[in-house]
Formats: sequence, structure tokens, C-alpha cells
Amino acid sequence: MYGGFVSAGHCSPGVGARTFGWDRSAQGAFRGSSFPGNDYSWVAIDSGWWTVPVVLGWGQVSDALVRGSWVAPIGTSVCRSGSTSHWHCGQVTGMNETVNYGNGALFYGATKTSVCAEPGDSGGSFITGDQAQGVTSGGWGNCSSGGETWFQPVNEILSTYGLTLHTA
Repeated sequence: MYGGFVSAGHCSPGVGARTFGWDRSAQGAFRGSSFPGNDYSWVAIDSGWWTVPVVLGWGQVSDALVRGSWVAPIGTSVCRSGSTSHWHCGQVTGMNETVNYGNGALFYGATKTSVCAEPGDSGGSFITGDQAQGVTSGGWGNCSSGGETWFQPVNEILSTYGLTLHTA
């Protein structure tokens, strides 16, 4: 996606809502969003912004180049990048799961991991090596004591919106 990026649907206030960059300048707008049921969204970026095929390592590890979106099977190592707890890794532990976030907010088709996450990490990237996996949805626990996190598989998002992954 040369003209945008994907995120979690529960992060979107709705189609048309504006997004803002790291410097608080206008960045783009949500062009699609789904939650509950799924947990994905996509943002079309404004001129003056551009995408790069990289997942941030936050200085903890090297930034990871994205070269594709091969689906990692159960037992595969997977890492997550998030704006709150930054870079954490674990394993894929389940696929095509239904998650109940309460109040009728069900999420179908989730991939389960042993990776921790904290509030504010939602929408961040999951990656295995150089293969994009998905976007952080939610979970339980924290990065001090551990936990589990589910992600929305990226290939479903790309297929739903007719998008192409920006690769290195």
C-alpha cells in the first residue's frame, strides 16, 4: 500500500475520520473500518506523507523490512511492534479463533499469540522475519508479567479492501 496503512478497526472512530502523524500534522483519513466481527481498518495518507516497507524496532532491534505476507503456522516465532510497549516476541499459538472482548464485541478469525501487549499497542504490526502477519487487536496481561495477544491477519485486510502490501 503505497498510499496508506492498515490498523485495528477498534482504533477507528469511523470512515472519514482524520488521522494525525507523529508531529500532530494532518496525515490522512480512514477509508474503511470493521469492528466488531473483524478488527481492521485502513487509512489513505495525504500528500506530504509516504509509506516505507518497515516495521519499527524502536531501537530495541533493527527495523524489520517487509518483503511479503506469508502466513506463519502455529508454533512459528512472531514479533509485535507497538507504540506503548514497543518490540516483543513470542509464538503463534492458535488460528481462526473467536475472541470475546465483552459487551457483544466478538472478533472472528483471530490469530492467537504468546506475545504480550499493553493499552496503546493496538493496530501495531505483527511480523515473522520479513513477512507481515497482521495488526494487534487485543489480549490480556501486560509486558511485565506476560499474557496473550490476538491479531487480525493482514492478508484478510488486504483482500477485503483490494490493497497491495508495500514490500522492500
